Amino acid sequence: MHSLSLENLQIYWWFIVSLLGGLLVFMMFVQGGQSLIFSLGKDELKKDMLINSIGRKWELTFTTLVMFGGACFAAFPLFYATSFGGAYWVWLAILFCFIIQAVSYEYRKKPDNFLGARTYEIFLFINGSLGVILIGMAVSTFFSGSDFVLNEHNFVEWKTPFRGLEALANPYLYLLGIAMFFLSRVGGCLYLINNIADGEFIQNARKQLIINTVLFLPFFLGFLAWILTKDGFAYDANGVVSLVAYKYAINLIEMPVAGVLLLVGVLLVLVGIFQGAFTKSIRGIFAYGVGVTLAVTALFLITGLNGTAFYPSFSDLSSSLTIKNASSSHYTLGVMAYVSLLVPVVLAYIFIVWRAIDSKKITQDEIKNDHHAY
Repeated sequence: MHSLSLENLQIYWWFIVSLLGGLLVFMMFVQGGQSLIFSLGKDELKKDMLINSIGRKWELTFTTLVMFGGACFAAFPLFYATSFGGAYWVWLAILFCFIIQAVSYEYRKKPDNFLGARTYEIFLFINGSLGVILIGMAVSTFFSGSDFVLNEHNFVEWKTPFRGLEALANPYLYLLGIAMFFLSRVGGCLYLINNIADGEFIQNARKQLIINTVLFLPFFLGFLAWILTKDGFAYDANGVVSLVAYKYAINLIEMPVAGVLLLVGVLLVLVGIFQGAFTKSIRGIFAYGVGVTLAVTALFLITGLNGTAFYPSFSDLSSSLTIKNASSSHYTLGVMAYVSLLVPVVLAYIFIVWRAIDSKKITQDEIKNDHHAY
C-alpha cells in the first residue's frame, strides 16, 4: 500500500468512506422498521414481534455509523473536525436519537419500568424518523455547502450560532432527508417480510411497502433533479474552488463507473421492491440491500472525486474541503490501508451472523414463550 501515491490513497479512502456510507443507509432498515411500530403493530403481540425482529439487528446500524465516522476521522481528519466540531448541534441531535434507541431496547420490557413501554416505543419511533431525516439532511450539505470559514490554522469558525441546525431552513435538504425516511421504511418492510413468519403481518407489511415506495419516489427523484441541475463545487490543479454548472451531472458522465453503480443500484432496489410487493417471495431485502449500497456509494463518489469539493463552504469557497486538503498524511493513509483489508472479514462476519440469527423466523409462539424478549 505504501507504494501507492498520496493521490491514489486519497481516492482509495474516499471509496471506503463512500462504501461505508452506502452500507449505513442500507442498515437503516432497522430505523425504518422502528418507524412502522404503530403502523404494523396492530396489537401488543404484533408490536412485540416487530420490535424483537428489528431488535436482532439494531446494533448493526449504530456500529456502521461509528465505522463511517471513524473512517472519516482517520482518513480525513480536517473534515471530521470541521463537520463534527463545527456543526455540532445537528450531530448532537443525531447522537441523542441513537442514544434513546439503545436505552429503549434495554428497558422497554424491564420489570417496574416506571416510564412504561409506550414511552420507549415512542423513543424508537423518534430514532427511526427524526434520526434518519437529520442524517439525510446532514449528507445533503455535501451538495449544498455549509456556512463555515477555516482560518490560517484550520480552525473552523461557524458563521451562525445554530451550528449546523441552520440547514433546517434550506428546503432542498429535506428532499434527501424525507427520501431516506421513506426508503428506510421500504427496507424495514422488506426485512420484516423476510424475518417474521406470520401471514397477516406479512400481508400488512406488503401493503405498507407499496405505500412507502409511492411516497419515497417523488422525494428521491426531486433530490436527483436538484443535484444534477445545480452548480457544483469544483477545484482545479492549484486547489482553487469555484462553482461549475451541472458539476454532479458531469461527474456521472466523466466517471462512468459511478454512473453504472447508480443505475444498477436503483434497478436492484426496484427489483427488491417488486419481489416484496407483487410476488410471494420473502427475499426482496437482499436485492434491495445490494442496490441501496451501490446507489449511495455512487452518490458519495460524485461528491468527492473528479475534482469536486466534498464538504464545500458557500460563505468562503476557499475554505471548502477536498480529499486533497482534508486528508491524513501519506504514511497514515498507507498504514490504515492495510487495516482496511480487514473490511471483507467484517462483512463476512456480518453475513455469517445474519444467517445464523435469521435461520429461525420470528413467530407468535416464540414471542409468547420468550421471557427475555425486547
